[in-house]
Amino acid sequence: MAQFGGTPVVVMTQPAATSKRDWSTGLWSCCDDMGICCCGIFCLPCLGCQIAGNMGECCLCGTTMAMRTLVRATHNISGSLCKDFCTTAFCLPCSLCQIKREINYAR
Repeated sequence: MAQFGGTPVVVMTQPAATSKRDWSTGLWSCCDDMGICCCGIFCLPCLGCQIAGNMGECCLCGTTMAMRTLVRATHNISGSLCKDFCTTAFCLPCSLCQIKREINYAR
């Protein structure tokens, strides 16, 4: 039991922990938005610049796992740095399409 100004303080409840959620669409759900899908297939740098612009970042920073990690943390999405790295390294177009869909979903 702690004391506050000579008065004993008893904590009755703890603040509720916010639970993480999943991405609004799956990594392989590219056909959910054909515009984003086509941009990801035919002009990946353009999609990366769109995402960076949505996030208030510079296009020149590149499409890195940091972008995915920031979106995941900002939108309280479950995952890990290892998963972000693997997703970005092995399937960059799908990763960027998922990030763009998530940003659009959050609007």
